[in-house]
Amino acid sequence: MKKNIISISLMIFIALGIGATFVIGNKKTPNTPSDNKISNASSSTINNEIEEINEDITATLAVCGDIMSHMPQTNDAWSISQNKYDYSTMISGATEWVSKADYAVANLETTFAGGPDYSGYPAFNTPDELADALKQAGFDMLLTSNNHSMDRGYDGLVRTLDVLDERGIAHVGTYRTQEERDKNSGVFVADVGGISVAFLGYTYGTNGIPVADDKMFSINIFNTDYMTNMSNLDREKLLKDLNYAQSLNTDLVAIMIHWGTEYQIQQNNYQKEIAQFLFDNGADIILGGHPHVLQPMKLYIKNEQNGEQTQGFICYSLGNFISSQKDRYTDTTVVLNLQLEKDGETGKAQVKSYNYVPMLMLNRGSGADVRFELLDVYKTLSQNLDDTQLNNKLNQAITDCHNILGENEDINKIAA
Repeated sequence: MKKNIISISLMIFIALGIGATFVIGNKKTPNTPSDNKISNASSSTINNEIEEINEDITATLAVCGDIMSHMPQTNDAWSISQNKYDYSTMISGATEWVSKADYAVANLETTFAGGPDYSGYPAFNTPDELADALKQAGFDMLLTSNNHSMDRGYDGLVRTLDVLDERGIAHVGTYRTQEERDKNSGVFVADVGGISVAFLGYTYGTNGIPVADDKMFSINIFNTDYMTNMSNLDREKLLKDLNYAQSLNTDLVAIMIHWGTEYQIQQNNYQKEIAQFLFDNGADIILGGHPHVLQPMKLYIKNEQNGEQTQGFICYSLGNFISSQKDRYTDTTVVLNLQLEKDGETGKAQVKSYNYVPMLMLNRGSGADVRFELLDVYKTLSQNLDDTQLNNKLNQAITDCHNILGENEDINKIAA
């Protein structure tokens, strides 16, 4: 191979009587050495430059809903044989999809305030082993700003962050100090498979628990009237944070937000108003939670200042990821897969497409060896289990996903 290159170079010198100049796009390399040799290292460098200029980047961001641990779940997670809590089986149905993504996020709707006084609704406090299971499943970052963030006060909020840090799980939306909040204006930048995403996190309120005036830095609340009507959008705060996020020049800006009306499968007008404000001021992706049921999702066409259009995305709610709620819709969720794409030539990034994997949070009832288990709906149906009641629940979950989220983005329909 090297001899052929040398021969070609000599012919060029003889025919033209000049040094060979190699042109790559708009870049030029210096003239070749007098012995007309091109080293393998130089060829490799040239090839790498071509790939860096032209190669598009694609990545998958996996998104899951509200992570809860009501006391029936906490009790079910206790393993006598291990003499500790173990949540791995409870979330096992989603592990394949979470682990294979380039980056995975969810909403942590509980605290890790420390035992042994664990509790469920209305003031959540969960064993640290849940964080272990989330890490093992492949979660990279959690939203920690929601209506249960202050369930165990400021100290519980701080310990929750400490537990996540010890396990290498990033977080956004709550902060231990004013300096921590100010350092990046509440923004966390993640590398999602080579695409940089600035994440911000917010909640509508704290379930009537007041945040001390000298601790307001500790949680991102998007309403100025969070203790009363919860209907006055703090546009000044949001705009300041969004402007800072844009100043970082990341490829995309994503908002994780706790909002909406519980148990309603359609978004309300206030959600729409907030979403429009966020998109208008720099958000590319909006990931909602809190209603405990699924709400619609869709691509959003953004009109850029230069006249170009890019695709953003909004999901109003992914419902519960894990919980003990068993009414219709509250036990149905999905793993959402966002396909992100960055154009190698223009550097522009967008949400290229998305799909979802239907999941059912199965509650086998008290007395079962394993009471709570998140099931991959299609995988479970493929096992042809002789369980009419379970099969009916699985098929109902598919129907509800299709009715709320749309049928075309169901991963099973896409694969077919």
